[in-house]
Amino acid sequence: MGEMKTFIFDIDGTLIDSYEMYMPALFTILARHGYHYSHEQEVDYGHKTFGISGADTLRFLHIPEAEQPAIQREWSDLAFQHEDRQHVFPGIPEVIDDLSHRSDAQIAIGTSKPLHDFREHFAKHYFFTSLFDDVVTIDSVEHGKPEPDMVIKATQDLHADPKTTVYIGDTINDLKAAHAAGVNFAAALYGAKNPEKITDGAEFLLHQPGDLLKI
Repeated sequence: MGEMKTFIFDIDGTLIDSYEMYMPALFTILARHGYHYSHEQEVDYGHKTFGISGADTLRFLHIPEAEQPAIQREWSDLAFQHEDRQHVFPGIPEVIDDLSHRSDAQIAIGTSKPLHDFREHFAKHYFFTSLFDDVVTIDSVEHGKPEPDMVIKATQDLHADPKTTVYIGDTINDLKAAHAAGVNFAAALYGAKNPEKITDGAEFLLHQPGDLLKI
């Protein structure tokens, strides 16, 4: 094993491919509320907001605060009707299993998902979730990504050395959160919608999940 000892994972776009479950549902619900976007805008905004919290997504789109709770509930309800559109990236279960059996490694999750969604719509579906030493959801921190709160909390929970800690993610917000927390960043290029935005700033490039076992 290389120099990294603590591995903190994003979920969406890193462990699972869930873009087609979440983002089309968002724009369907927004249209029902009178907010219409061109196809080009949906692609652009979808790529820019995928992976941040639902609340932060609606703020990014300048949806009035009073309308946000209802839209967020409807968005979640519609997205979870299409859970068949999400799948784990090939190789992820094997990577998590390998890391979990290494005596000098720790693994954690740092996700923008609320705890309820994590439990009901992720943990129940993927057996490898039980192998993680720590899970930090958006509910347990004050600020979501790109702020470093969840990465810092996971690092502190595990008493990890930031120098030998890596956050694995697929977006520019993941990269910013990692570096603001003082840890390394591994770019999950296999799941990134805009890989060019995270290539230059990353300490490690992952063209496939198995590349993580080499760092």
